[in-house]
Amino acid sequence: MIRLRKITEDNFLDAFRLKLAVEQENYVSNPIRSLAQAYVYQEQCQPFGIYNGNEMVGYVMVIYDYDIPEYDIWHMMIDSSKQGKGYGSAAMKEVMNYIRTKPFGTSNKVTLTCNRNNQSALHLYHRAGFVETDANDGDEIELSQIME
Repeated sequence: MIRLRKITEDNFLDAFRLKLAVEQENYVSNPIRSLAQAYVYQEQCQPFGIYNGNEMVGYVMVIYDYDIPEYDIWHMMIDSSKQGKGYGSAAMKEVMNYIRTKPFGTSNKVTLTCNRNNQSALHLYHRAGFVETDANDGDEIELSQIME
């Protein structure tokens, strides 16, 4: 069963050990960079380990953008040795359940970005109900949805 656990001093090193496939390294930031961002934005974000039982198999961060306002999903990744097992889809459901609790603000809008060449991630996000917006930045495209 996939569940999210907050990143703490007890598990942050496990996040650092997560690896992407070489061809994916240009698509997602390393959890080290993401946790530095989490420290800076600590009043509006929460980093999570994605767990299968007691094993961290991935990482994701949820951040609230008060300026827009919207929830953003940043740096979602599944370790290369754990991909293809449905963990990403299950984790996305858990992320959306967390956002539904409105931990930082009341917006129903959820946005993320994805490299247009990362077809497996785009497929996952489309299946989760995200649709492409007109916004993009180079190879990064924006996808969004309004939660009901």
